Amino acid sequence: MIRLTRLNERPFVLNVEHIQFVEETPDTVITLVNHDKVVVRETVDEVVRRAVEYQRSVRSLGA
Repeated sequence: MIRLTRLNERPFVLNVEHIQFVEETPDTVITLVNHDKVVVRETVDEVVRRAVEYQRSVRSLGA
């Protein structure tokens, strides 16, 4: 799970396992595997960084 911020400044937590893809349009739009879309204040690079960091932390728990 990663913490993100909606455009209206409301924070939320997203399960990275549900992300299908992330794009800039110019806002950052996250499309989920169920085809829902979420627009966030963070950049694409920041979303990717947080997702990768989360995945690494999960994998290190299993090691």
